[in-house]
Amino acid sequence: MIILKIEKYKKMINGKYKLFLDNGHEVILYEEVILKYELLLHKEITRDTLIKADQFNQEWDVYYTGLRLLKSRIRSVSELEMILLKKEYPQNLVDKAISKLKEQKYLDDRGYVKSFIHNRMITTSSGPYKIERELLDKKIDSSIIQEELGVFTKDEQFEKIRRIIDKGIKTNRNRGGVILKNKIYHDLLSLGYDSSDIQSVLSTYTFDSDRDIVQKEYEKYYRKYSRKYSGELLERKIREKFYLKGLDYSIIENKEK
Repeated sequence: MIILKIEKYKKMINGKYKLFLDNGHEVILYEEVILKYELLLHKEITRDTLIKADQFNQEWDVYYTGLRLLKSRIRSVSELEMILLKKEYPQNLVDKAISKLKEQKYLDDRGYVKSFIHNRMITTSSGPYKIERELLDKKIDSSIIQEELGVFTKDEQFEKIRRIIDKGIKTNRNRGGVILKNKIYHDLLSLGYDSSDIQSVLSTYTFDSDRDIVQKEYEKYYRKYSRKYSGELLERKIREKFYLKGLDYSIIENKEK
């Protein structure tokens, strides 16, 4: 049996100790490992015990790495597992660490979902379906997602839809009523709102072509195409562009009469 002598200790940060052995080697172990093997009480350690202590130390290393990651920000179980595995920790030690962190309530997918939904509701324009997709991508249990999404009420969804529509109308610079309405509809769909909810709110709006936009677009296309076309052909080219953007050409015609 090989016996190694512990010549001295040095307490380090993050609950670690450095052991200086008589063979010139230095070993860094967590305090929990030091206590388990009573290394502060004995000046000698067998090589077999040192190997076991090192293996136990790896478990605590994975655990504390996970704990530090959770202290920096809240994470889901799958996200933490992925990060720890990328650090090339063995799967069995990652599973142990995650189990311990869940038992201690440091790691909780339901808490993560609550925080995630709250953040998305406050800081983004995302609708419930988009939020759900994002959480499913993080491998969160769908039943947890559905239960917690109840906090995003229909009234709040309708209010967000109205704000998005208002902004779309306010920032519109070159689209006619029908095209603008279709764009806003598809934008809201991509943001994760229910189709029937979108249509219900859109039906309360009137999407007429803005006269100022029509005039501006007419002048823009007139300058562009009058260099090459004239007369009826020029007007036909402008009409084609108006059609593609959903602009009402009759506004120009009525103005000229």
